[in-house]
Amino acid sequence: MIKGKPKFLLWFLQLLLAKDSRGRPYNFLVFPNPNMKVPFLLASALLMISCSERTAVEQATEEGILIIGNTSEPKGLDPHIVSGVLESNIIRALFEGLVEGHPSKDGVALPGVAQKWYPVDEKRPDEWVFELRQDAHWSDGTPLTAEDFLFSFRRLLNPDLASDYSFMLYYIRDAEPYHKSQRTFLLSRKDDNFSEAWWASLGEIDFGPNEEADEDSFNFKGLDFLAAEELEELVDKPNLFAWPEGISTEVRAKLVEKNLEFAKSGEDLWELIKFGATAPDPHTLRIKLNSPLPFLPEITKHYTWYPVPRHAVLKHGKIGDRFTDWTKPKNLVCNGPFVLKSWRFNDHIEVVRNPHYWDKAQVGLNGIRYLPISNLYTEARMYYDGQMHVTYSLAPELIEHSRQNYSEDLRNELYLGTYFIRTNVTHEPFTDARVRMAFSLALDQKSLIDNVLKGGQKPAGGLVPPFGDYPAAKQVRFDPEQARKLLAEAGFPNGEGLPDIEFLTTDKETSKAVAEALQSMWKEHLGATIKIKQLEWTSYITSMFDKDYDLAAGGWIGDYLDPLTFLDMWMKGTGNNRTGWHNEEFERLLAQAAETGKPRERYNILSQAESLFLKERPILPVYWYTRNYLLRPEVKGWHPLVLDNHPYKFIRLEAPANLKNKGLTND
Repeated sequence: MIKGKPKFLLWFLQLLLAKDSRGRPYNFLVFPNPNMKVPFLLASALLMISCSERTAVEQATEEGILIIGNTSEPKGLDPHIVSGVLESNIIRALFEGLVEGHPSKDGVALPGVAQKWYPVDEKRPDEWVFELRQDAHWSDGTPLTAEDFLFSFRRLLNPDLASDYSFMLYYIRDAEPYHKSQRTFLLSRKDDNFSEAWWASLGEIDFGPNEEADEDSFNFKGLDFLAAEELEELVDKPNLFAWPEGISTEVRAKLVEKNLEFAKSGEDLWELIKFGATAPDPHTLRIKLNSPLPFLPEITKHYTWYPVPRHAVLKHGKIGDRFTDWTKPKNLVCNGPFVLKSWRFNDHIEVVRNPHYWDKAQVGLNGIRYLPISNLYTEARMYYDGQMHVTYSLAPELIEHSRQNYSEDLRNELYLGTYFIRTNVTHEPFTDARVRMAFSLALDQKSLIDNVLKGGQKPAGGLVPPFGDYPAAKQVRFDPEQARKLLAEAGFPNGEGLPDIEFLTTDKETSKAVAEALQSMWKEHLGATIKIKQLEWTSYITSMFDKDYDLAAGGWIGDYLDPLTFLDMWMKGTGNNRTGWHNEEFERLLAQAAETGKPRERYNILSQAESLFLKERPILPVYWYTRNYLLRPEVKGWHPLVLDNHPYKFIRLEAPANLKNKGLTND
């Protein structure tokens, strides 16, 4: 028996009769999805607040504090290590890059740390100059200079840091060979008789790791990664390394000798490169690229291009150390409009105005409070009760409810992103492209959208969402008959003989609903038995990074307004690939596009690369995103943006003149 039962029943009745912060009933008893009524009521019960005169939003609005739902605890706040949207939401408040995004116009750059930027040659924009402002400072008052950017670039590319986003700097000359530790190439390039043709003739040598070789062999490690002791052993026993036929004994000995000499020197590969970014003076940053890039300023909006404070980073560790104490509240030094005030795990992260920010007069908020509310129904109830200004998202079951009761607050906006399923191509049965294609063809995208998501999403015809003049792909479709045929060809008729398959996803309710729908489709159309595994955000990310999955829910939001942001992440060795798939022809097409100056021709080449990618189907595209969320009328300066990267310094909070008349208080 439950003690205090009469009080509980009375309280529960009050809950059923409750009204939101604007005096509107919740209509729980006609909840759109009966299966979600109980958990929603329980979540609501836990969050029931007293009928006070002022809600949290009213008080925060008066104080100039924006309260935002941010779905989960961030993996960290280091711009060079994290890779998620929820981390980006916080980092963009704390740090600022060379340029800033426009508050209402997509693809427009405003001055950030750089007050002016331009290509050296407008006809071939492969070299850019950024003139930095002299009044830029770190939050501890230390001047911010071009050297801070050079340190930051070097840190992001440091192989020890193992950044998922290091490839974002591959546009800069010599960034890629340094990050990939291409020691033999960099050493050989110093020779007077070096030529690209000669180097290409060595292409089959295992310079980098060969995952197909025996794990105890030197080839598994790769020539570039052998230590001095191992190279000395190789000099004595040349057969310890398997060389391709056609590579002469003389060339073999020369390559080993070069590597050994350098390994013994103790030097860093950084000394061998001619890095494209330089600082002619403290307030000038010059960047030489591998090829023309007319949209470089757009790319530098991404947080991987943000500077980090050399003096603070090195105070708490080495340049390549991960997750050190420099990002903790008392230690974090930043350069954005806000500084980190507090971080209470599973409660909130709060930032407040940065008194050393160069444009502090423009900042309209006194602070931002991020709430890690992973349960979408809890988040919605908090919003309805006046506990936050902006939700991270909105559960599908609550879209219609919000449309009827909060029509002015409901936002349904275009979002440059794609939801897809990663396949681990190193795990059976997804080593076979026919199996991957079969699982893709068995997905009824429209049914998922209409019956589960209900947010106006569009079935994905490819990886890159439609935008601008880029020709959107139409290769992805629902064809269960062809799916069964391909599965049979792969040796699994009607799903017979398929191994146990695990589908990895996050611990959100919507994630579970989507996973269960996909599970049912694969069972119905392929006869496949799928086990769903839900993990909280950081564990989910770690499992994907370690490729500890068979199928994994995934998605990608564009980092900038170009198809390349959806394509270059699938190159070999990039931290966000996580599938084990790579293709030399795919990478050749991306390289060809990089050398192409005409926009239409470039788009056509990128489209060819996407077509090849979809033919092999290492991921299963499902739908193109829309953004469904709730935004209170007090929030001003928040406009629809396809990347959803709202520059916080332009946002204001304005309380209604008469809260009672506008129904914003509890009765």
